[in-house]
Amino acid sequence: MCYPALELVLGAAMLWRKLHSKFPVFFAYVVFQLINFAVIFPAHQYGSYNFYFYSYWTGTAISMGLGFKVIHEIFLDVFRPYHTLKDLGTVLFKWASLVMIFVALVVAVASPPGQSPIVLAVMTMQRCVRVIQCGLILFLLVFSRYLAVSWKQHSFGIACGFGLFAGAELAGSALYAGGAINDQTLAVLVTVSYGCAILVWVGYALSQGSSRQSAGALVSQRWEQSLTDLQHPGPADSLIPMFESMVDRAFSKNKEHSADILLSESTAPPTSSTPFNEPLSQFSHPK
Repeated sequence: MCYPALELVLGAAMLWRKLHSKFPVFFAYVVFQLINFAVIFPAHQYGSYNFYFYSYWTGTAISMGLGFKVIHEIFLDVFRPYHTLKDLGTVLFKWASLVMIFVALVVAVASPPGQSPIVLAVMTMQRCVRVIQCGLILFLLVFSRYLAVSWKQHSFGIACGFGLFAGAELAGSALYAGGAINDQTLAVLVTVSYGCAILVWVGYALSQGSSRQSAGALVSQRWEQSLTDLQHPGPADSLIPMFESMVDRAFSKNKEHSADILLSESTAPPTSSTPFNEPLSQFSHPK
């Protein structure tokens, strides 16, 4: 197995580029893979079956938990300039973790006799994490333009490696469940895909990386502003007082205009062309 050697190179590259401080959870994931191999390999070769069984599935559960936490870390790095979107992503990940734990407990309780509930629970949670990892890389591929995320960023490379490995594992599990491949082929597929994922991570860790794009920043800023307005709405003026003030101003102007007309009519001198003056003039001067 060349995995430990590649993982050592990956860890050294992260320390050299100082990526262990930027992605501490992913660095812990890499270190744990080395520790897990150092425990499981001797247990498989020289230890008892019970010790190997429990150490294998315990390591798988811890590795799955760290892999799920790495997804959260990638989202935090992607949404780093957008605090409201970052908070929203954190809330979604908390609910997703609760749902996965609940589903795993239900599967463990409802496990048929003869099968280990621990194995079924861990496998269920692992498949949930793999689906989320595939969704992560699809999300970054679709929305990278709007989030101003460059494919040269280290977070994009980490997500790409996990998406490659998770997609191959899910596809292999589906083919194995359908009887298209056997267990040896599934093991080879998972092994090769994980090796490719490590190579992707090593390549991104050795690269300089790049900054964010500026093309789609305007769209993501509008999303950020919209969510901020939803969380912290400003003091909106009511429409009823506004209409009342408009009506009052209109009535006050009409009253002033009517008062001006009445005042002008009362002060105007009488004219002799009115029809009431002609009969009076005829009676006052008879012919």
